[in-house]
Amino acid sequence: MAVPRFPSAALGLDPGTPLERPDAGSNERLADQSRADAGRALIDLPTRAATRRSALRWSVLRSRSLRIGVPVALIVLWQLASSLQLVAPETLPPPTVILAALRELVADGELQGAIGVSLVRAATGLAIGGGIGLIAGLFAGLWRVGEEMVDAPLQMLRTIPFIALIPLFITWFGIGEGAKIAVILAATIFPMYLNTYAGVRGVDPKLLEAASVFGLSSRQVALRIILPTALPSILVGVRYASAVALLALVVAEQINAQNGIGYILVNANQNQRADIIIAGILVYAALGIVTDLIMRTLEHLALPWRPRFELA
Repeated sequence: MAVPRFPSAALGLDPGTPLERPDAGSNERLADQSRADAGRALIDLPTRAATRRSALRWSVLRSRSLRIGVPVALIVLWQLASSLQLVAPETLPPPTVILAALRELVADGELQGAIGVSLVRAATGLAIGGGIGLIAGLFAGLWRVGEEMVDAPLQMLRTIPFIALIPLFITWFGIGEGAKIAVILAATIFPMYLNTYAGVRGVDPKLLEAASVFGLSSRQVALRIILPTALPSILVGVRYASAVALLALVVAEQINAQNGIGYILVNANQNQRADIIIAGILVYAALGIVTDLIMRTLEHLALPWRPRFELA
């Protein structure tokens, strides 16, 4: 088989057609265009960064405006409804009257003392109930025998509302402080137990395999791997249990209250003072917000490496 004398013939081209060679001028133009595009991109970088910063500032401003604006709008509508007699003042006093009731309680010193008593109750019940839940969660999470002994009974008791246990607590402890603290204790055990148990059992098995390869003892595995990994879930349990403790406090202080915020509400109910009742409810709400803020701060300090996610 004859081989074509010219490569162009092998490609089906006319041997007399000269091959096109790249023009040096076109290469320079392409290089100049590339440099110009890169220069424009570099010039646009500060503009893009400024745009991102502006969008971030707008997102933060919008979030803060919604958080503040919605409650303020509700208060304004509440005041207008009372001023226009759309709602009877005896049923729902206007915000100005409630503020006057708060000033009255603060001036008498009654509110400050009641808040201190209520916080001690809530903290006592949370410390005992949260401690029991933490120990039970670690026991059930770390050992199979602990799970078999603890998990089933606690899961069964968890289905019982803590309010249903009040008559039993009154029978056991009377109508004094014991029954009130027992109500808070019973309410806070389960959030702490569930989050601790889930945190311990949620440890990545690959970490445990790596610990076994490096020859760590069971104690070292628990202290260096399991507990640090379960800490975020445990702190969530503390935060949730704190909120539940305040919820249970509202119920517990209705049991023959002699002091505390619940005592103020009971007296106001007997005297038909709706303004003081609403003021007391707002104090409970404020305590919940402050408690949650404290727990969030402690969680952030204990877990500074944990990222925060926000929707734009």
